[in-house]
Amino acid sequence: MSTFRLLLRIFLFVACLMTAIPFLTDIAAAEIPEVPGFYIAADQPGAWPDILRSLGLREQASDHARVIIAPEGSGVEPGLMKSRPDRILILEGDSKAARALGICPTSRHVRVRKVRDAHRPTLPIVWEKAMDVPVFKVPREAKILLWDCVHHAPLMAVLQTETGGVLWIATSPGTHGYERYPFILQTLLEMGLKPMFESRRLWAFFDPAFQRDRDIDELACEWRQMGLASIHVGAWDYFEASTVEDARLRKLIEACHREGILVYAWLELPHVSVKFWNRHSQWREKTALKKDAEVGWRLLMNLANPDCRRAVVEGVRSMLERFDWDGVNFAELYFDGVEGIRNLEEFTPLNNDVRRDVKAAYGFDPMELFSGSRRDPGKLRAFLEYRVDLAARLQELWIEELEKMRAEKPHLDLVLTYVDDRFDSTMRDAIGADAARSIREIDRHDLTFIIEDPCTLWRMGPKRYTEIAARYRPLTLRQERLGVDINIVKRNNAYPTKQQTGVELAQLIRTAATFFPTVMYYYTGSIGPMDAPLLPVASAVVSQVERFEDALMVESPYGVGVRWVGPATLDGKTWPVQDGERVWAPPGKHILRCAIPDAPPLVTDFTGNLESAVTKPDGVEITYNSQSRAFARLSHKPLRLLVDGREDTLVVRGRYVLQLPRGGHMVRIFW
Repeated sequence: MSTFRLLLRIFLFVACLMTAIPFLTDIAAAEIPEVPGFYIAADQPGAWPDILRSLGLREQASDHARVIIAPEGSGVEPGLMKSRPDRILILEGDSKAARALGICPTSRHVRVRKVRDAHRPTLPIVWEKAMDVPVFKVPREAKILLWDCVHHAPLMAVLQTETGGVLWIATSPGTHGYERYPFILQTLLEMGLKPMFESRRLWAFFDPAFQRDRDIDELACEWRQMGLASIHVGAWDYFEASTVEDARLRKLIEACHREGILVYAWLELPHVSVKFWNRHSQWREKTALKKDAEVGWRLLMNLANPDCRRAVVEGVRSMLERFDWDGVNFAELYFDGVEGIRNLEEFTPLNNDVRRDVKAAYGFDPMELFSGSRRDPGKLRAFLEYRVDLAARLQELWIEELEKMRAEKPHLDLVLTYVDDRFDSTMRDAIGADAARSIREIDRHDLTFIIEDPCTLWRMGPKRYTEIAARYRPLTLRQERLGVDINIVKRNNAYPTKQQTGVELAQLIRTAATFFPTVMYYYTGSIGPMDAPLLPVASAVVSQVERFEDALMVESPYGVGVRWVGPATLDGKTWPVQDGERVWAPPGKHILRCAIPDAPPLVTDFTGNLESAVTKPDGVEITYNSQSRAFARLSHKPLRLLVDGREDTLVVRGRYVLQLPRGGHMVRIFW
């Protein structure tokens, strides 16, 4: 080999090496994110695992854990924090570590029941059981976050030291974790704890009567950041056309689509609309007291009457045609109210059509059951079973009608929201519910079955969703089409707050998301600014995670967003679905590694169920499935779209939010 050729090869090798060094340096400098975890310095962990798992934290050895919990009497030394300066130490009550920090009990004790939290000072917080608590002296530099209303004794405080942060509480958090200190999770986030995982698969009901003072564009943006994939809008306000209200709804749908949020029409039949009620008194439902059935907020119509049903079908069809809906949520078609025959002012249906039908089938007028001093048990049982059958038949008729409407708009998803009668079996006789029969609609129609826990269960803890799941899973093989509805509302005789918030809310979402693919809640306005950051974190389900020197293994049944800075590879291939702060991984087990910096994110958000994504020189290829249309937020303006190898029309909402068809597809997006 000539000297010239040798020198040329050496030059080219060095040039290539110099070119590669920046990329290699960037990859070496990039760090695999830490998996935040907790360690409990006690044999009995109490409620702490349930509390901290709501933020996606996992139990770890003390050397690696970001959060150390020292229950009262555990004997943890303050020096434990010196091993890492960002550690958070949680102390309960009196301990050697607390005293070393200047948190010391005095000889005075107080009886604590009503407390106030600095996060929401006007929110009444009441412990179900009063406790005898020492009055603690805390250092001046500590920030007191919770105190006793009567004696102003400090009950929760944060102290920043040179070696980390300290969260002190005067007692244990309670058996379930949410009985005494609602805003522990918010406090940990304020102290710098950054959860690793996030989800954007929640659904929420939106009642158009509320939040009317909010800017629609701001609302849509907030909803997506809160982890919402869809909102379900009360459609009764749009049953009849209205220039003003129709324009508002169209603006709402457009704003949601620009954020990649699906919008469903939420039907609450037999409530149709206020105008329909006023115009058609002849079709009003009747209670057992022969009065018009105005039960709570619902104005109930007699859908057993063929003329009434035809009018409502035409109205629903018109409403679905006027707006760009993504789906229909057919909710709560049974009979009011939840007290059954104990409250005859709400007990239905006793309209003339039902009375004639029962008379012909069973030989008696059901109104007889409510006019005398004694009821015939056999006749009452026959009528209660008739109600169950009538509710199911009406529901089946309506699903068939909605299927006809979907034939005209094939992109529409169908959802059936149905109150639970398996966990609370009293609902069958009270309102005519039969979930075991209704859930069969999953097999007959392509729909999602949402189980709503009745108001009789609202005071129960988050673990009720474990029991509800156990009762419904055996009823269908279509586990992926099951969901649950959480009512986040004010409750009677509930502790520590009337409405679920903080730790209780996070545990509700976390437990429900663990056992159901779809979780929704009522309603969008129930979630305030304090709780909003908890929703995407609590709804992220990760079954396994392990950090290696150069990789992160994550397994999730539904897919998850992983906190990540810079480009990433997934299973050895450049992964284009990330937004600069998170990598959005599909369901299953995957290996994430740092990638070279010349691989920009191409898909920054996606609402469907992602299966795979591949970077192409001129765009990206995505495989997905979706119950409704899907939305992909892109980093570049799309110029061309192939769906399953065929040219398709580009529908772009806002800045590069591409609308994709319902179902399972492979799409190729070109820049």
